[in-house]
Amino acid sequence: MENSIFRTQYKTNKELKPIDYNSEIILFGSCFSENIGAKFDYFKFQSTTNPYGVLFNPAAIEKAISECIEGKKYADKDLISHNDLWHSFNHHSDFSGSEKSDVLNKINSTIVTTQKKLRSASHIIITLGTSWVYQSNETKQIVANCHKIPQREFAKKLLSITEIEKSIKNIKDTIYNFNSDVHIIFTVSPVRHLKDGMIENTLSKSHLIAAIHTSLDTNTSYFPAFEIMMDDLRDYRFYKEDMLHPNSLAVDYIWDKFKKTWIASKTEKLQETIDNIQKSLAHKPFNPSSEQHKKFKNHLKKRILELKNNFNISF
Repeated sequence: MENSIFRTQYKTNKELKPIDYNSEIILFGSCFSENIGAKFDYFKFQSTTNPYGVLFNPAAIEKAISECIEGKKYADKDLISHNDLWHSFNHHSDFSGSEKSDVLNKINSTIVTTQKKLRSASHIIITLGTSWVYQSNETKQIVANCHKIPQREFAKKLLSITEIEKSIKNIKDTIYNFNSDVHIIFTVSPVRHLKDGMIENTLSKSHLIAAIHTSLDTNTSYFPAFEIMMDDLRDYRFYKEDMLHPNSLAVDYIWDKFKKTWIASKTEKLQETIDNIQKSLAHKPFNPSSEQHKKFKNHLKKRILELKNNFNISF
């Protein structure tokens, strides 16, 4: 029994177009994109996470990318009012607000910024969360967010594998016509959507996985975040208390697998330095006015300045 292995593990292999500190990364998709995006932010990579806010379904992500690339200009007609707030059906509620002009300005300025970033991006990471979508009964359009509008205003449907394949093809064609040098990494969120039902969640994830794998080519890749959670970790102790979302331990583990697959080995030393600085910045001193702490702060400032001068990395 000494050499027995009691779990299956995902074996990593370095990809051919790794991410380094010269790479420019944009992430679109579910709340798992936020988890990975936070890791990129922590280690000071050049990254942008969810410019339209959290998006769960392929159709919403397709629309967001298309609108950013075409430079869509949102106007009054593109917003709806509910509960004394203005909303966009194509955006997360992070963009909602009481003043219509503020909402429009935030949306339009984000589109301008994101268009520029998509033009120079080296990697785009797209995390699909669900195949279940809500279609407005009035406009027949699939929405990204219902904004707590009564469900009777929408029809719920499951996207077929064919529909998802079409959406992925549109995403790829739109991106590559705009930026032919970018590499797209697809992944499926390990977050469980049990509000849809346990069987329905499995069906939903299956449609996403099947559609992605029939759509892969030399410029696209798949990272198995879902499979690592389901088949490698495979234990409720890796979930938050809601039993739906991966906890910090699981996110760290999946990030480590992503790092070993996608992030260039030459960045490891710099990542360690940044990690040490981040931990030092988070440190709460016992006696802030002590000479020892003043020396600590001065040394920390010196290290941060060196990173700024040598690598253009700011804290």
